[in-house]
Formats: sequence, structure tokens, C-alpha cells
Amino acid sequence: MNAINTYFIDVIKNHYCDFNGLATRKQFWMYELFAFILGLILFGLVQATGSSIVSIIQWIITLGLFLPGLGITVRRLHDTGRSGWWVLLAFIPILNIIGSIVVLVFLLLPSQK
Repeated sequence: MNAINTYFIDVIKNHYCDFNGLATRKQFWMYELFAFILGLILFGLVQATGSSIVSIIQWIITLGLFLPGLGITVRRLHDTGRSGWWVLLAFIPILNIIGSIVVLVFLLLPSQK
């Protein structure tokens, strides 16, 4: 439970839309792990209940986690010595797959600061 507070809840509460600073590899991947698990749980609830209200709640939570996820990705890129603008490669329609792979490789690199 302490890991959830440290790596997931803290990012949401204290760094919700924070694009300045650094995020270590562990901070980034632990946040992504907990966000993925939460997404799986919500997906399972939607599939089990078939309720449109649960589906709407899932979309609200997903949209609510977009900015903290983007912020921690930018801070992780800063930690590798790169600009946060690199994250935009993943949003270019034609270069989406290639850009996502490039950003993923940057996120896997060790810290430089």
C-alpha cells in the first residue's frame, strides 16, 4: 500500500499537471504499472456489468489520469537529458508507431542527471 501512495497517489495529488523537474525510472514505471492495473480493473468491471454508467466512470478516470501520465513522462524525459517536447512524436499521426518506439527507448534509458 505504501508503494501505491508513493508512486501513484503522490503523482496525482502533488504533481497532477507538473511538467517541470525529474522523475526516476522507478517512479515512472511504477506509476505506469498502477495506472495499467487500475485500467484493467475498470475494464473488467465494464465487461462484467455491461453498465454504461461504469463505462462513463472508466472514461472519466482515464481522462483524469491523462495529464499526470503526460507530466511524469515529460519529467522522465527530462531525467534522461531530453526535452519534454519529444513526447509529441507519439501524437503525430503518420509517425505514431515510430515516434512511440523512439519515446519508449528514451524512457528506458538510465538517468543522466
